[in-house]
Amino acid sequence: MPSEVQAIALAEPPEPLPRELAALIRPELPSLYREIVAAIREAVPEYGLQMGEAYDRALRLGVRQSLNTFTDRVATPRKRAVNLAEVHRRLGRFEAQEGRSLDALQSAYRIGGRIAWRRAMTVGERNHLASHVMNAFADALFAYIDELSQLAREGYLQAEADSAERLKSLRRRLLRTLVAEPPVPRHTIEDIAAQARWQLPEEVTPAALVPAERLASLTALPDDVLADTAGAHPYLLIPGPFDDERREQLDVALGPAGVAVGLTVPLHRTADSLRWARQALDMVESGAIRAPSPVRVEDHLLTLWLLTDPALVEQMAGRQLEPLAAVTTGRRERLVETLRVWLTTRGTAGRIAEQLHVHPQTVRYRMRTLGQHFGSQLSEPDRRFALEATLRALWLRDQADLPSTGPITGRTGRAGREGREGRAGQGEPPG
Repeated sequence: MPSEVQAIALAEPPEPLPRELAALIRPELPSLYREIVAAIREAVPEYGLQMGEAYDRALRLGVRQSLNTFTDRVATPRKRAVNLAEVHRRLGRFEAQEGRSLDALQSAYRIGGRIAWRRAMTVGERNHLASHVMNAFADALFAYIDELSQLAREGYLQAEADSAERLKSLRRRLLRTLVAEPPVPRHTIEDIAAQARWQLPEEVTPAALVPAERLASLTALPDDVLADTAGAHPYLLIPGPFDDERREQLDVALGPAGVAVGLTVPLHRTADSLRWARQALDMVESGAIRAPSPVRVEDHLLTLWLLTDPALVEQMAGRQLEPLAAVTTGRRERLVETLRVWLTTRGTAGRIAEQLHVHPQTVRYRMRTLGQHFGSQLSEPDRRFALEATLRALWLRDQADLPSTGPITGRTGRAGREGREGRAGQGEPPG
């Protein structure tokens, strides 16, 4: 892209123009300038005075300077025009900033060219100029008009690119503002959203994405979806709820790439929902959550709650199961699994036995053993709740085959596999 102050050099016409033509042209310029400006305003409504004084000045300056520069070019063929490029690029930029196409401006150039050529033919006839001179003049004039039109197009495209980049920058800023902790004041968000041309919704739905190197192109995302894919933890922000239409849009944009969709929340809870979505995505990666993409946080709230901090689960388990610390590993696992099913179902010995694939008498024996170790704790509501939550977390961990590090937090999902084997010789009565 040429710089804004770069000089332009007009293409040489097929035949050199007599320099004396400049002397014939100059007296015509003041009236020709007024005629062209009036014709443009009449033929192209967009360029009436309602465009504003600043643009009207730019239009008049563009016409006057273009005529003068062309005449100078005829008088001194290799003379370079330094400021002309900026004038016409500025006209193109204005069109882009006003959100219009280049059609009106291109029409203005064509109108100017036609009127200038009509005046040239009048001057040629009056001065009895040869036809080959007039043909060369026409070639030079219309090549010049094309050059000016191209300069305006360059300014237009550059303004569009600048505007698009500025809009992207504002939307990235808006996105960072929305997920900031603590929440940013509402009036600040509204101001940035207005600059970013983003209609502020009452609710949003964040979505966490896999790292950028595993993402497909995001060019198919709707314009109203904010996205940050440059960081180590890419994410999106969807205005409103995540409905079937939004799901289809994500499928098109992301393909099979992993995505975890957070809860739909008010604006001031955006950071919370994004954090939960990222935690869910981590659990998908680790195997704690097994579901096809996109994973919805609302379907895995309990798992998120219980497994968000695995080290804390280990600490809880160590404390809650401390009464079984002295029991051998195999026997402790069977007791813990029986305790989990009892706390979950509050069922009879027969019902628990069906789930564990053991004899009801074995369940009764285990429950007596648990009563001996835990005593009155199993009848205290708060302690029962803590035990149930802890054992549920251990069970979820085991289903995902996540590693355990605690000394007494062994696997809680083996009872169904063991059946009746191993009960003899482990202090349990045969079924």
